[in-house]
Amino acid sequence: MPTVTTLIWIAAVLLVIGVYLSWTAGRLDRLHTRIDAAKAALDAQLLRRASIVQELATAGVLDPAASIVLYQAAHDARQAEEDQREVSESELSQALRAVFADSAQVEAVRAAPGGAETARELGAAVRRVPMARRFHNDSVRAARALRRHRKVRWFRLAGHAPSPQAFEMDDEPPPVLADRGQ
Repeated sequence: MPTVTTLIWIAAVLLVIGVYLSWTAGRLDRLHTRIDAAKAALDAQLLRRASIVQELATAGVLDPAASIVLYQAAHDARQAEEDQREVSESELSQALRAVFADSAQVEAVRAAPGGAETARELGAAVRRVPMARRFHNDSVRAARALRRHRKVRWFRLAGHAPSPQAFEMDDEPPPVLADRGQ
């Protein structure tokens, strides 16, 4: 009879370990799903920012040099390969800060027909990019932390999923556009 009791205990322990490992694998899967959703949201915000900048650059409200700089940076950001995306998006942020270094350019945009709405949209876009990137990188950090646990590595709970990568870029908005009181 002691062997039956021992077998029952062993089966119970194995069951508890199996449930725990299954729960951990599910948690890791949910984190990977959250990363995919955050990456899609980040991509959408980056695309929205580049589109608004291109629209503004072709509207004729900025001086020609500023228009060319912004248009080229936005075009490069939209067309960048995945491995060059962070650099291209950083260059767009730098171009925005260079062009909108003072409030005169923003006032020129606002003075144009429909410019107030364009300035509002651009301001919202440059504020949303850092939030979307932060949310993505926080999800990546959480998944990486869980993937570093021994139980995840030993039992290969991550499967064959590649390790998630953070999106590192210069996303500092121009101060005149970062102000919410636009």
